[in-house]
Amino acid sequence: MEDRDTTGATRLARGTPLASAIDTSDPNAWTGLDLGVRELARTRPSALPSHSWATGRRFHWSWDAPLPTLNLKHREPEGPELAVALCHPDGRIREAALRRAADLPAPDLQPLLPLVALRCSDWVAVVREVARGLLGGALPAAGPGAVAVLAPVVMRTAARRRGDAARALLQAALREGPGSVLEAVLVSRDRATRRLAHRIAAERRHLSPERFAAVAATDPDVVIQDICADGAVAGVGPETGDEVLAPLLRSAFPRVRAAGVTALRRAGRAEEAEGFLADRSPLVRACARYVLRQKGVDAAPLYRALCSGATVPPAAPLGLAECGVRDDAALLWGLTDHPHPGVRAHAVAGLRVLEASEAVRLMPLLDDPAPGVVRETATALVPWADRLPVAELRARLGTERPRHVRVGAFRLLTARGGPELREIARSLTDDAEPRLRFNSRALLWL
Repeated sequence: MEDRDTTGATRLARGTPLASAIDTSDPNAWTGLDLGVRELARTRPSALPSHSWATGRRFHWSWDAPLPTLNLKHREPEGPELAVALCHPDGRIREAALRRAADLPAPDLQPLLPLVALRCSDWVAVVREVARGLLGGALPAAGPGAVAVLAPVVMRTAARRRGDAARALLQAALREGPGSVLEAVLVSRDRATRRLAHRIAAERRHLSPERFAAVAATDPDVVIQDICADGAVAGVGPETGDEVLAPLLRSAFPRVRAAGVTALRRAGRAEEAEGFLADRSPLVRACARYVLRQKGVDAAPLYRALCSGATVPPAAPLGLAECGVRDDAALLWGLTDHPHPGVRAHAVAGLRVLEASEAVRLMPLLDDPAPGVVRETATALVPWADRLPVAELRARLGTERPRHVRVGAFRLLTARGGPELREIARSLTDDAEPRLRFNSRALLWL
């Protein structure tokens, strides 16, 4: 539910300029002001300005009071009073305020555009129509700063019933307006606004492939990553250099790296995909295998070479399992005692993928000093849980054991079930380890 900002509404009603009454850069402040004015009208009607320019007499609104007759032949309202009127609970006051706003010069109107946008989804049809006409006429002349403030409010309005009209007007302005306006919205702090701006930038081809790549590689929002990665890849060709591909391939985000690896084929550099076969992301590994396969290269022998080398990349054993055969399990078993914990963990995960897990051989790995190895081992042993020796698992619950060993053992005991489980859970209800304590209590409540 949206918050009512009665404080901002009170400041505005006392004549404080709009920019000082609320934080105009915050879209929630505008929606809060809209609701706050109505809350003031309901609880403290005398706090609102008279709006005599709209009613012909001093106006105090209450829920049961009859609606006044409007008289527009009166003095010109001041900025704060007009802003309050745009949020007024009486539809005819709001309509009159919109018509007054339409007569304002552009510099005076632009600060009020967020309130005009809110009125585009008004529950009164005539208010909606006037607001949409006013917003549609004002947007082409609005500067970058005004649109940057307006756009997040429009995106909030779009979520409301009848809110699509304001978003459509904003989209048209961003598609057809000058690039400086779109630039201002591209850096908005509001996520929905940035997503819309980047979609339109991709449609307009407003950004260069290099800039699309830079944004994709650094923006934390996955939707913008996809939009910009697609925009960057669309500009990749045989002549493309590292200025586009390098940011994608070096990105910390797997989706972006995957797009960069896929683009290597379009750039005529498919052989470079081999360097991503052991990427930590399964998506990137799959894309690397696809690019090599399109060039006629089978990835499995490459993985076997990586797993047999002096330095094994941590994700190489799992990559081998993803494209290898059951006979590759022998190579993976040999890596379960590798010095690097990442290699051991991925080897266990690879054995599970190949359906080559053996409970007897995996049990000792439940005592591995690396939490990742124990976690993967427990996952691989879950299908065998009913065949595991309870005594050995219970022994691993001792407080002298590392946390990750105790948690893995309890996970397998829970998967195994049996009459001993509730007794084991009761013994852990006051354990010092929070996860064991929580899981045992939850199990007893079942």
